[in-house]
Order: sequence, then C-alpha cells, then structure tokens
Amino acid sequence: MAVVLPAIAALAAVASIATIHWSAQDEIEDRAKPKRRVGAALRDLETCCIGLSEVFKRFQKIPRVFAGDGPSSTAALKFGTHTPRINADDARLYQKLVDDVASMLVLANQNAFDVMSAIEDGEVVAPEDLFYGFADCQEALNKVIVDRATLRASVEIGVETSQKLTEYVRELKKHLAV
Repeated sequence: MAVVLPAIAALAAVASIATIHWSAQDEIEDRAKPKRRVGAALRDLETCCIGLSEVFKRFQKIPRVFAGDGPSSTAALKFGTHTPRINADDARLYQKLVDDVASMLVLANQNAFDVMSAIEDGEVVAPEDLFYGFADCQEALNKVIVDRATLRASVEIGVETSQKLTEYVRELKKHLAV
C-alpha cells in the first residue's frame, strides 16, 4: 500500500480536472497563472498518465507483492498488512516504483493545475461530457478509499482509471482554442 496509495493519489490529481468545469465559473482575478504553454502542459500530463498506466501494469507483473497473491491480497486497504518476504530483484523493482510514483505524483499535480488554469482562461474549450468522464474517474478512485478496497482491487482500478484518464487527456488536446 505504501506505493499503491500514492499512485492512486497521482491519478486523483489528474482526475481533479473534473472540478474546474464547475469551479471556473467563479472567476478569481488574483489566482496564480502558469508560465508555460497549454500544449506543453497537456503533452506532459498525457505522459504522466501513460507513465502511471505503466506503473500499475508493473504492479500487476509482481502479483506476490502488489497485485493480489499472498496474504495481503484479500486484506482491506490499510497500512501494516503482512506480506511475504521478497527477493532482491523484487526489492529493487519496488524501490524503482517508489521513485517513479513519487515523481509522477509531483508532475501530475503540476500538470493538472496548469491544464485547469488553461481551461479557466479559455485556452481549452472542452465539451461538458469530457468533464463528466474525469468525474467518473474521481468517483472510482474515491470508491477505492471509501470501500477500503483490497490491494488487488486497488491495482485493477488503478489500471482501468489510468487508461481512461490517458484517453480523456488526449481528448482535451483536441479542444485547444485557436
């Protein structure tokens, strides 16, 4: 859980784009403005989504550790779940995943903020249905926490959600205002 929960949090940062559709109606004059172009932010956000999708797929490749084999697979979402000892290769992969997730969390947060600012500024004009797609992803991630999903279910939802978010970000790229 120490690496799966932060990966879910990174997905949640991307899914939070859903809220800008409604909150942007209350314009704030002195809000922070991003300094980079929206095209770059969208490209970087797409890269984050693809990276997170790969992270969740790597979780599935080591089911003994992340995706549901062993005693931790059926335990409800919590820290301190006992797991089997892992070999040195799995330990190195775990550390690599921790590093990847940590960087993705920071990047997803910043890129999502920049994209939300661009939406608020009218640089991206997307249909309302697209925001509902992001909101559906938010709900799926919230359900992981509220229902205290098992490790296996958390990873499976992470895989599905990361793939959907990648598609939604790609769709956002098509709605750049010219």
